[in-house]
Amino acid sequence: QVQLVESGGGLVQAGGSLRLSCAASGRTFSTYSVGWFRQGPGKEREFVAAITRTGGSTNYADSVKGRFTISRDNAKNTVYLQMNSLKPEDTAVYYCAADYMSWSTIPARYDYWGQGTQVTVSS
Repeated sequence: QVQLVESGGGLVQAGGSLRLSCAASGRTFSTYSVGWFRQGPGKEREFVAAITRTGGSTNYADSVKGRFTISRDNAKNTVYLQMNSLKPEDTAVYYCAADYMSWSTIPARYDYWGQGTQVTVSS
């Protein structure tokens, strides 16, 4: 069992930066791949980024590639999403999710989810 808690969201102007954190409970966190997803108003939940168990491989949606960076610190049971050059279209609730098998771009493949953190980018 893994519990996930996101933090770090907020209101930022276009071009600004935020760093989201996903803190996990449980001593087996390093056995889970982790993904970040987002859901904007009236939109479906979409894949943002993912990182493998050891952090050796990362993957990004085309819309955030070059602007967002996912990383993890297994000693702290935490995954981060550094978001730079934010745009109004990045406005959404951001969720982290853990998958015991491997990362995926499909939300239904993930076993555990956090409650989400709101990111609002003003123009």
